[in-house]
This record gives sequence, C-alpha cells and structure tokens, in this order.
Amino acid sequence: MEIWINPACSKCRSAISLLDAEGADYTVRRYLEDVPSEDEIRDVLDRLGLEPWDITRTQEDAAKELGLKEWARDETSRDHWIKALCEHPRLIQRPIITAEDGTAVVGRTEEAVRDALSR
Repeated sequence: MEIWINPACSKCRSAISLLDAEGADYTVRRYLEDVPSEDEIRDVLDRLGLEPWDITRTQEDAAKELGLKEWARDETSRDHWIKALCEHPRLIQRPIITAEDGTAVVGRTEEAVRDALSR
C-alpha cells in the first residue's frame, strides 16, 4: 500500500493517523517532491477508475492560471490533463491510497481510508 500525500494537508495527516492506528503496512510518497510521471498518473487513474479531471483540484492557483475549468473533459483531452497534473502536482487531489488488490481510492474521508484498508 502506498499513500500519496502533501504533509501540509489535514486530510493527508488524518489518513496517515488512521493507517497508523490500524497498524497498516504502507509507504509514503510526498508527491510534491517525488512528482509522479505521466505513466504513473495514468496507472493510478486506471486503479481509481477515474479520469484526470476527476482528481484535479480546480481551485488551486495553477488551475486558474491554466484555465482548467474551461478545458474539454473528453478522451481527446485526457493526455493534456495528465500532462498538467504531472507539471503541476499540486493539482492532484489528495491523499491517494493504492491498495494491495491493485485498486486505489482518494482517501479524503475516514470511510475511504477504511475501504482501502479492506482491499
């Protein structure tokens, strides 16, 4: 199990606390420092069953500067979104937990973190 976090994020810290309380075996990836590649983002999207715009923090300054709210959300635009997430990792929703069964969840709630633990 791996968790992608921003240590400054309270949701990430809460997820880590819950994983620790449950004795989970996991590794931490500080994705702002260890930026995921485009292929890694594609992989996590496949594991999540989501599209890149589904995990994009559109309220971030970088999103506003890029005009992401106006970008098309279709298959032809997918690579453009993934490239933006790679170039501006702060746009990636957090925390993302990759589960042992090959799936992943966005662990913003206790329920989602527990779901990842049960997989």
